[in-house]
Amino acid sequence: MRASPAHGQSKKGDPLRSRIWVVLGAVLVLALAVAACGSSKNTSTAGGGTVNGAGSTFAAPIYSQWGSTLKGQGLTVNYQPVGSGAGVAQFAAGTVDFGASDPALTPADRKTIKKGDAVQIPTAFGAITVSYNLSGVKAGLKLDGTTVADIFLGKVKNWSAPEIRKLNPGVTLPSQAITVVHRSDESGTTKGFTTFLSAYSPTWKSKVGADKTVKWPTGTGAKGNDGVAAAVKQQPGAVGYVEEAYALQNNFTTAAVKNRTGKFVAPSLATTTAAGVGVKVPADLGLSIIDSPNPTAYPIASQTFVILYKDACKAGKSKQTATALKQFVDYALGDGQNVLSQLQYGKLPPALLSQAKTAAGTLQCNGKAL
Repeated sequence: MRASPAHGQSKKGDPLRSRIWVVLGAVLVLALAVAACGSSKNTSTAGGGTVNGAGSTFAAPIYSQWGSTLKGQGLTVNYQPVGSGAGVAQFAAGTVDFGASDPALTPADRKTIKKGDAVQIPTAFGAITVSYNLSGVKAGLKLDGTTVADIFLGKVKNWSAPEIRKLNPGVTLPSQAITVVHRSDESGTTKGFTTFLSAYSPTWKSKVGADKTVKWPTGTGAKGNDGVAAAVKQQPGAVGYVEEAYALQNNFTTAAVKNRTGKFVAPSLATTTAAGVGVKVPADLGLSIIDSPNPTAYPIASQTFVILYKDACKAGKSKQTATALKQFVDYALGDGQNVLSQLQYGKLPPALLSQAKTAAGTLQCNGKAL
């Protein structure tokens, strides 16, 4: 009598052997599927990678914080705070994946961007403070647009000048020379500040104007918000315009500035956020919140934008980079909004945030939605 097969063995064609091969095949398919899912973390479809950006120093603290968080999600954000003008130029030249600018793109800006349609997406609001270094003046001074313009025109030269005393009854002002500090680089903060001054001073509007760089009538130049802040801090009697995060970092005293409705409003998180309420938003989202009509708004507030190609792949970027840019923007308009208050920047109002998310949803790679 023939011996039966040992345990675990089967004859050729035996059903048991067939079932074993079926099971092994299923396990192999499952293993390959799991491996594919696991490896997808390193592919463009699941995010991750590296994106390079440059531009606004106004927004630099934001991108630094967001980049730190996204690093833990596999996305590296390299950002150079070179000023809004340089950021737009680098984006147009193709040396960075995204630009960051506080003013909206102008028609002249768009003519320099030749690799496709550019999308500008607002990400946050911030206050441009009038910060000063004045010993003995602990509380914030009250200033209006005309007086601030006259200070930066060099017409008001001393802190005890009648123009300043008139706005600050009861405040003891030292007889100290005013040293003006302004930006030396092409800056969105400068564009916002000079736009405000132009609205309240015909002399400023006609002789200096509003732009990312202007011919300053007086003062000392410094590069970046951080450079202006450092110069104000070092010079007693100095005054400069810096984003609120830099003012807080340096413990500056900041002026309450008269807004469009005649109220003196100090820069704060709440008054900066209020500046976005009631402002018209154009179809391309290129809004400006300078001199907001909202009665509770701080008047020298600014938005900041991230600038990308609508179709990054057609502009020469890889699919992974295009997907990483979408991951970056989705975070900026999602969880990234929740950390803005920690940095003293304002969130986008709900209606504008919805429009920004719609714009982010149009981002593509070779005509396909990301």
